[in-house]
Amino acid sequence: MNLDDTIVAIATPPGRGGIGVVRLAGPGACEIALPMLRLKHALEPGRAVFGELIDPGNFSGDVEGSADAGTTPLPNSRMDEVVVMYFARPRSYTTDDIIEISAHGSPVVLGRIVELALAAGARLAEPGEFTMRAFLNGRLDLTQAEAVRDLIDAQTVYQAKVAAQQLEGALSRRIQPIKQKLIELIALLEAGIDFAEDDVAVLPESEISRQLSLIEAPLEQLARSFAYGKMVHEGLTLAIVGRPNVGKSSLFNRLIERERAIVTSTPGTTRDLVSETVSLQGIPIKLVDTAGIRQALDEAESIGIQKSLEALADADLVLIVLDGSQAVVAQDEELLRQAAQRAAILVRNKADLNGTCAAPIDSPLPQVKTSAVTGEGISELRREILRHVSGEKGMQVDPGFLTNVRQQRLVQDAISGLQKGRTAARSETPHEMVLLDLYSALRALDEITGATTTDDILNLIFSTFCIGK
Repeated sequence: MNLDDTIVAIATPPGRGGIGVVRLAGPGACEIALPMLRLKHALEPGRAVFGELIDPGNFSGDVEGSADAGTTPLPNSRMDEVVVMYFARPRSYTTDDIIEISAHGSPVVLGRIVELALAAGARLAEPGEFTMRAFLNGRLDLTQAEAVRDLIDAQTVYQAKVAAQQLEGALSRRIQPIKQKLIELIALLEAGIDFAEDDVAVLPESEISRQLSLIEAPLEQLARSFAYGKMVHEGLTLAIVGRPNVGKSSLFNRLIERERAIVTSTPGTTRDLVSETVSLQGIPIKLVDTAGIRQALDEAESIGIQKSLEALADADLVLIVLDGSQAVVAQDEELLRQAAQRAAILVRNKADLNGTCAAPIDSPLPQVKTSAVTGEGISELRREILRHVSGEKGMQVDPGFLTNVRQQRLVQDAISGLQKGRTAARSETPHEMVLLDLYSALRALDEITGATTTDDILNLIFSTFCIGK
């Protein structure tokens, strides 16, 4: 990637809108943008300037076969009213000069701005290239760059707040003191090796092992944060399963607070999976309503039941729904047996009907009585779901937790290097060999923030960004 190029891209989503933004970044941003603009005032860093977009007419960018080819537009004719923002280097997102042109959100107008910029010497930006430049120029570290993508992809307010914390460097700040302690230990061992003949004290093996344990403990805690961070980032899937006509679809509709699934008194109404995503305290939860599990009466129902069993196997959390007005039958017991080894909640529905709902069921699963008709127990069910989501101690409050597999793998690699180093120290291995393991752990920590990251990894990360970011 050539950082000396001036790049251009539409920074707003595709399609029509009230406003659209075209972004230029690079040493030639002003030189390229100014000829297409007629401004009321001179550009000043950090100041919005009103002006007009000027189309110079035919130029080399007009190709044969395009809609405008062969026409003779008026030279320097006004095309749109625009607002222009100038961010002078190094106080900009990429640390380059940046020009952002806000025009009306017509794809034709925005496309024309890009065409004029390309004709003047700009290059079309690659996916994520603006943020990659920010990373390569030291404006962001790699965890912050990943947080930019997470913020754009956020589906809930809580996800956005978490991404904003990461963008401020929460994870980097949590890793930095751990890394510093490791560097200090490496320096001590290096000094003991380099100046062994000058009576420099050499750390005993017990002290090396003790310091490595102190470094490893916060890393282990950080590694455990991935389960929560992954759930915040990706959400979880909750499958609602049970026999036909126990109220699964009614319960599904209650949880999403609208009539999404068809509800009738006829058993076996639901033949296919019905899904909807809701937010519980900021965690996106995909609810899946399934076909009633029983002996199938036809091929279509058989396929639906098979999908129900697959949903039960794949879900992060399962609601086992029973008809609380009836006694437990063999099919209920089989479902409870299948759910015994997984995260599940036993829901005894139809609490509004007279029957056996008050009688407890011998099961280790947490039990909630509900009525999808009256709404009884729905709030308690939501609280029980959240207890499964966030644990007994409630929501994660420590800022700076792991949110993707790349970060989690590198933390595990660092822990592995520390453990190998401690084992080597205890067996009185020469310090030169212990240092190999410690440097391996340090490289893994550096890769989390991007201090040492290969081009292949960078290209993989930034290729998932949108082009204008």
